[in-house]
Amino acid sequence: MATVRAQNVYKLFGRNTKNAVRDLQNGTARDELRDRGITPAVIDVSFEARPGETFVVMGLSGSGKSTLIRTLNGLLTPTSGSVFVNDEDITRMSAKQIRHMRQNTMSMVFQHFALFPHRTIRQNVAYGLRIRGVPEDTLLDRANESLALVGLAGWENHYPRQLSGGMQQRVGLARALATETDVLLMDEAFSALDPLIRRDMQDQLISLQRELAKTIVFITHDLNEAMRLGDRIAIMRAGEIVQLGTTKEILDAPADSYVAEFVQDVDRSRVLTAGAVAEQAHTVRLDEPPQQALKVMRGNELTEVFVVDFDDRLVGSVAYAEATLAAERDQGQVGASVNRGAPTAQRSTPIVELFEVAADSGAPVAVLDADHRLLGAISRAALLRALGKAHVDATAGGAAKRTGEATDA
Repeated sequence: MATVRAQNVYKLFGRNTKNAVRDLQNGTARDELRDRGITPAVIDVSFEARPGETFVVMGLSGSGKSTLIRTLNGLLTPTSGSVFVNDEDITRMSAKQIRHMRQNTMSMVFQHFALFPHRTIRQNVAYGLRIRGVPEDTLLDRANESLALVGLAGWENHYPRQLSGGMQQRVGLARALATETDVLLMDEAFSALDPLIRRDMQDQLISLQRELAKTIVFITHDLNEAMRLGDRIAIMRAGEIVQLGTTKEILDAPADSYVAEFVQDVDRSRVLTAGAVAEQAHTVRLDEPPQQALKVMRGNELTEVFVVDFDDRLVGSVAYAEATLAAERDQGQVGASVNRGAPTAQRSTPIVELFEVAADSGAPVAVLDADHRLLGAISRAALLRALGKAHVDATAGGAAKRTGEATDA
């Protein structure tokens, strides 16, 4: 089930916009509508943002991305189409219901922080809870917890003017987190920050998302930021989505010349992640005999194989020579021969950080989730393929399958 879903959304500004939507659907050009005083800002946009997903909408100025995000929380009403939040159509909600939805289901983080200068940092973070009627002790505790999450413990009694731009943006993020809503809307949230601070905030968001698994709709004009943060990306142009896909899908197969021009100068090593390029990891369980490890390695032309526990958590790896020696000694379980120093990476690790690791060890890099479960593996060859335009089958979307089991697409 999608947490946020846009279905054939149009947003036009001007007079007689309902008729203008029909004209667009019948092939009338945007320029002709502009000549009639009508501005088509969003045209037939549909997408789903899934639970726990960071869904990025990327586009240049005038692409319609900021108008789109305002239809998602009811700040703007679509001229046509529907917006669903947890399967409820907000275009059919009353003003009271929309306010309730904003207070309890959806939070927004703005580009220019939107902090009250006369309130302390703690008071700013607690503001959404206060207008919701949360008891004072509870809201202060929640505000403190949220500030700690974004690295601002100890700044509770300061004022916004005493904080840097990056710190102020952390306050805005903490305020959104304090309300404990399912959905975060982030409209160019990091665009006003200096490059180093901006990257730090991106790191912070990736870390928080790994822990909290919110549904995030993130708006940006920066393709590198979109590809760094997004599980999936929708690229907008002139009010329409021209391509929707993962970073790897967009890099490998741009939908048209507009997208191709965007991605031609992208540093693939910095925007592609370990999870995007990982291949199936061949595994054995630590309680299986060394003969099984040898069988897997022979069948797949491997020099070593990963060893996992019963929950697919990585234990380590075993090399062919070690497994052979264990089999000759009639060792009962392969777990006794495990090398626990196998190189690892998180799903969100940029592949640029893996080159030195892969060069030093020569072994495939194990890609893990936050619970140390094995998602896939990256060989030296996979790293090289990822830097080119060649297709790489990625199987890191779910738990790595034991050899011989079916792997979901």
